[in-house]
Amino acid sequence: MRLYITILTLIILSSCKNSEEKTEKLSPIKHVEIETIYSDSVSIRAIDILNDGSLAFAGSNGKYGLYDFNTQTWNTGVLKQDSLIPNFRAVAHTAEDFFMLSIESPALLFKTGDTGMEVVYREDDPKAFYDSMIFWNDKEGIAMGDPTQNCISILVTRDGGNSWTKVDCSELPGVAEGEAAFAASNSNIAVYKDHAWIITGGTESNVIHTADKGKTWEVFKTPIVQGIATTGGYSIDFYDEHTGIIMGGDYTNPKGNTANKALTKDGGKTWNLIADSKDPGYRSCVQFVPNTNGQEIVAIGFEGIDYTSDQGLTWQNLSTEGFFTLRFVNDSTAFAAGTNRVAKLKFKR
Repeated sequence: MRLYITILTLIILSSCKNSEEKTEKLSPIKHVEIETIYSDSVSIRAIDILNDGSLAFAGSNGKYGLYDFNTQTWNTGVLKQDSLIPNFRAVAHTAEDFFMLSIESPALLFKTGDTGMEVVYREDDPKAFYDSMIFWNDKEGIAMGDPTQNCISILVTRDGGNSWTKVDCSELPGVAEGEAAFAASNSNIAVYKDHAWIITGGTESNVIHTADKGKTWEVFKTPIVQGIATTGGYSIDFYDEHTGIIMGGDYTNPKGNTANKALTKDGGKTWNLIADSKDPGYRSCVQFVPNTNGQEIVAIGFEGIDYTSDQGLTWQNLSTEGFFTLRFVNDSTAFAAGTNRVAKLKFKR
């Protein structure tokens, strides 16, 4: 653990999104090269890109790791809390700290501290199940999870993650019976400037939106497939405050491609299905390719990797290799993680 903290303090973390736009139009991606850089008996659904292109992950059975891109070496460990071995599906960072959030009750939110990973939030509600976490900036962050009452569980920090407050349901939109979220890829939340968008699923699949970093909230309906526990939006991403995409479906029917992809151009107020009844089917993570004016998107799941250069109107399958989650370093490099491995993806144009 001490080694892990030492390594983390040597690296300045930054956002995985590149804010500078290129002026030239890129040629479309033709194929992807996949290089496995880590193998172990661990399920990884949460990764965090560092500013030098390296990454951190947290996964099942308390396993976490940090990859040094320059030396191409890993430092890994297993985190325990008393007799508990938590499972992680959400990670996030600020410029100074790294955070890991466990799923089942008790929900434990860890932050780097002076003596190791410290618990800065604990929730013992038997219904607690957290899915995703991200920061707006180095002081303000948000995490979300399944309902414990009649609203989605939302945690907010305003002090760099030292303390977290659960938003009362009186301040949030209500949820339908059976509406929750999926801890599939740590991408249930998208942020841009002061905005955050949260995708739900199950009996209903809605987008919960804040334009003021969690002070006020509203809800928008989506046309994504919904109605049973395994259907809905699994992942959401926004390129800017107007253009966003939802991806999902039903993981028990991975070939199903009806109403599993939707695009918004008005900040999430309205969503339109794209490539309806066309592949790809179920995917657990979707991300805009940086520096492509919101035109290029990659979707990833346990049945493969897919790409569009026209905002989802048409898609190309790049690989049938399966992963759970994806994060871009730049417009040609990303990292992906899934069952028993982490890989570096090189997109060739």
